[in-house]
Amino acid sequence: MNQPRQKIQRRPVNGIILLNKPLGISSNAALQKVRWIFRAEKGGHTGALDPLATGLLPICLGEATKFSHYLLDADKTYQTTIQLGATTTTADAEGEVVEEFAIPALSEALIEQALSGLRGNIMQVPPMYSALKKDGRPLYELARAGIEIERPARPVTIYQLELQGFTENTIDLKVRCSKGTYIRTLAEDIGKALGSGAYVKTLHRTQTGHFELDESMTIEYLESLTEQQRDALLLPVYESIRDFPRVQLDHGEDFYFCRGQAVMIDSMPVGEALVFAHERFLGLGVVNDERQLQPKRVVNL
Repeated sequence: MNQPRQKIQRRPVNGIILLNKPLGISSNAALQKVRWIFRAEKGGHTGALDPLATGLLPICLGEATKFSHYLLDADKTYQTTIQLGATTTTADAEGEVVEEFAIPALSEALIEQALSGLRGNIMQVPPMYSALKKDGRPLYELARAGIEIERPARPVTIYQLELQGFTENTIDLKVRCSKGTYIRTLAEDIGKALGSGAYVKTLHRTQTGHFELDESMTIEYLESLTEQQRDALLLPVYESIRDFPRVQLDHGEDFYFCRGQAVMIDSMPVGEALVFAHERFLGLGVVNDERQLQPKRVVNL
């Protein structure tokens, strides 16, 4: 007779892990695996990667989730290989081929000509296979049901679109872009410019904001460590906003701040600031014109 599985004993874990997400699983599955490894009570990821995509997936545990949206808004950098000669339903290698095309004889000059119109501030039409919602339903659900709706183009910024190599039917690129950019749409637009059709063959994220990928930070590596060793890898809960101005509160001021009350401070610019009492991080505050520091996100560490 099978014994019932023992329920994992969760614990409060606070900090950020810069996971190298593996191929073939969703970002949510990767998050749940990391939560299970750390036995963390609470967690969230910042900026989903498709199952086809690999690379940097910052995972916020515990109190770090209070600042995760700053990473969602951050610029991101990718390495991608684009397959020419066809388009697919999903604009990546997981989809079914929709149409096949002849591929022109590629040269660096021809590819650069196609890329030149896709740098800087551009408009992108989001793919149907995306998590954007229409009337509360993700577009990918509609797409799987065979329903296609009109999607308005949205402004995005391609800061860097660098050709790193090519074969007779693939192109390797480095892309640094703003939030909301779809590399699959970028691939399709390159295919249109070349007249060859295109889709994403591989996608690897190497940077999110100021966070850079450590290739060794895999699920298997985390599993190989002791709990103490894993905890030592956690970045501070405020690491995603580490460059914000800092305020030091004295004893007494920290008491009121942590209870949601404003405190008076001197010589601080108006705006958001990290709040400390000596080495202890208290949360995020907002300084107003009257030199009041208003609590915005108070942490429990």
